[in-house]
Amino acid sequence: MIFWHFFRIFLHLLAGLLTSALLFPIVGAVRREALVQRWSRQLMAICTVDVVFKDASQGHFAERALIVSNHVSWLDIFVINTVHPCHFVAKADIRSWPVLGWLCEKAGTIFLARGKQREVRRIYEGLVHQIHDGKRIAFFPEGTTAAQGTVLPFHANLFEAAIEAKVPVQPFVLRYVDAQGKFHAAADFIGDMTFAESMSTILKAPRMTAEVIRLPAIATEGAHRRDIALQARELVMRELGLSQ
Repeated sequence: MIFWHFFRIFLHLLAGLLTSALLFPIVGAVRREALVQRWSRQLMAICTVDVVFKDASQGHFAERALIVSNHVSWLDIFVINTVHPCHFVAKADIRSWPVLGWLCEKAGTIFLARGKQREVRRIYEGLVHQIHDGKRIAFFPEGTTAAQGTVLPFHANLFEAAIEAKVPVQPFVLRYVDAQGKFHAAADFIGDMTFAESMSTILKAPRMTAEVIRLPAIATEGAHRRDIALQARELVMRELGLSQ
C-alpha cells in the first residue's frame, strides 16, 4: 500500500512540475493561488491528512497582514496553503529538496539562509514591498521545526516588516492530531530526520487531522518587533494549552 502512496505522490509532483513550468508563466496571481491551493489540498489527501480550519479570532482578523505560525513539519506550508495560499519565508535548506524544493520556489516561497544578517535585511525589505503589493506573506518565527507540545522562542527580526508595511500580524496555530484528538507523533519533523523518512512515517501512520486555527490579529502601530513576537508566541502557546 505504501508503494502505491509513493507512486501517487510521484505523479502528483510531476503534475506540479508541469503546472509550474507551463501554466504559472501565463496565468495571473489569482489563478496561480487557486492552482497552489488545489495542488496542496490534493497532496494532503494523498498523505491521508485531513485539514480543518478553525476561526478563534473572535472577529479580530485582517485580510492584509503578515501571517505567522508555529512550525511542526514540512507539511505546514501545504496545510496553510489549503486554507490561505501564501508566499512563505522558509529556510534555504528546503530549496535543495528534490522536486519539492523547486515547487516551493515556483509557488512563491522566499528562501532565507541562516545566520546571515545581510540576507535577513534583504528579505525584510522585499517583504515590505510584497505586502504593499497585496501579497499574502507568511513565515515561521521559530526558525526551525519543534516537536508538538513545544514552541521555541520567536525570532523578532522579520516582524519589523509588518511594522514598516503598517499591517497587523495575524497568528495561526498548527496542530496535528489523531482520532482521539491527541498530538499525532507522525507529524513531528525534527532532529536528523530526512524528508523521505518523514514522508514514509506519515504514510505508514494512522490518518491524521491538521488543524489550522486563526487567532486574533495583533496591531503593530507604535509597537516594537520584540513585543509583537512575544505577544504572538503567547497567543500560540495559549491556544495549544502550553505554559510559558
